[in-house]
Amino acid sequence: MPSGPSGGREREILTAIVETFIASGEPVGSRTLARASREGLSPATIRNVMADLADAGYLEQPHTSAGRVPTAEAYRYYVEQLSGEAHLSHENQSIIKDTLTGAADVEEFMQRTSHVLSLVSRSVGVAVATKNGSRNALDHVYFSRLSEQKVLAVVVSRSGVVRDRVLRLDISQADLDLAARYINENFRGWTMDDMRAELARRLEQERNEYDRMMRSLEKLYQQGALASAQGTQTVFVDGAANLVTDDHDRQRLQDMLRTLEEKEKVVKLLGAYLDTKQEAVRVVIGLDQELPSMQNFVLIGAPARVGGEVMGSLAVIGPTRLDYQHTMSAVSYIARLFDKLLNESEQG
Repeated sequence: MPSGPSGGREREILTAIVETFIASGEPVGSRTLARASREGLSPATIRNVMADLADAGYLEQPHTSAGRVPTAEAYRYYVEQLSGEAHLSHENQSIIKDTLTGAADVEEFMQRTSHVLSLVSRSVGVAVATKNGSRNALDHVYFSRLSEQKVLAVVVSRSGVVRDRVLRLDISQADLDLAARYINENFRGWTMDDMRAELARRLEQERNEYDRMMRSLEKLYQQGALASAQGTQTVFVDGAANLVTDDHDRQRLQDMLRTLEEKEKVVKLLGAYLDTKQEAVRVVIGLDQELPSMQNFVLIGAPARVGGEVMGSLAVIGPTRLDYQHTMSAVSYIARLFDKLLNESEQG
């Protein structure tokens, strides 16, 4: 595997080829580079350097063209040199902030995130909301009698996740209110798993002093009103139409679009390549290690956190000919905004 271009001239020409190809989509020739060369390099000199870069695995030549195109290794080298120096334009910052401000909970935020990522990257925006019920601190519960045999149980976590469930129970609204008040007064701020364990202990301990409120609590508990939603994930994908404009390999695009329609594969993809322990945006070029249909695509993603707790992940998936600096900046900006806006809504 290449370790990197050996000299300054090789690095400069490789960077120019990658950026020119990203901008134009056409194989890059030595004359094009010579016209843009700050050093006034001749086409012959540039051709020699391009030959060396091709031998090193950074360039390949389409059969029908005299120009060269970057390989996956060239893109990897190029991304390593970016070092996060780019800044998102004020226009794109405004688009992102206007789209995301006012999202009521994690899932709505993620749905909006997939949409705005597809807008600013012109590729596919992906967001996965993870309902980690074992770690979410409880904010409050609410129970409502819907009919003679139905009760609506609503559990709201401090990170903004709202979970509701309709239960087949016959409990009066007065008793439901008592049960909700007991939980809210005794367990606000507890994790869901800790609350359930303590509630089970109290139900057993206070069985001798059984009153109506505790009987109602036990029925709600047994029917799963306070069940943890640990591990469930909601997937949002937006902007697949952005890729259909590429006519060069329609079969490849169709395979990729079919993959994105299978939500469990999207979860698998982000889970395989995004490390939730890291803060930085990650760029993965060539996704075929996990999914063969994604061989010529790129993932640029980051975990989404609220107060240090991972609530999901967000990413852009697109062709290798992608504006890396711009997309990395957008993903980073949204990840930071996610924490800021949802912390604000929690405190509010």
